[in-house]
Amino acid sequence: MAAQGGSERGDERAASPNAKHSASAGRSPLVVERLTHLDVPDICALFKRVWDSFPDLPNELVKAWEPTPLEFTSWMEGVTYFAARRDGKMIGAIGCKITDRSCQLVHLAVEPESRRQAVATALTGAALEWARHNKTLSVWADALARFTAAAQLFKSLEFTECGVLHQHYWGEDVRLFEKIL
Repeated sequence: MAAQGGSERGDERAASPNAKHSASAGRSPLVVERLTHLDVPDICALFKRVWDSFPDLPNELVKAWEPTPLEFTSWMEGVTYFAARRDGKMIGAIGCKITDRSCQLVHLAVEPESRRQAVATALTGAALEWARHNKTLSVWADALARFTAAAQLFKSLEFTECGVLHQHYWGEDVRLFEKIL
């Protein structure tokens, strides 16, 4: 992704070529940028919209994944977050956490109305670029087994599925993905 210049929120980036194509089909361009503490209310609202769109998830899991602003502020310690915006509205987010030269992707979420529009691809691309810039050796992510679109996304970005944690999150199976950089 090519940098477009800075903003008060950090590095601003154009989305993937697919997102640019969708902009030419009548949608505004997608912008991926780093989050700051000023974005905490927006990301908390995004997580609520995203996880409320899955009514069959265990209540404990949804509660854990819908942070209050104070909880999310603590999540930001040691994690770099990127947001995807269209027309200034936050429609997706992803976090990157480096431990021992490996980058873990956390809290990937895309608003229901914006799915299948290359938002997650753009966010993951920004995360991979950030991981490379920070000289990590690998990137890994996990996704609930029921989230087949997430598995397709990671596989399309050349991640390898490397395991399953059975009944890991409140009785939900979790698939693990890794990409060597």
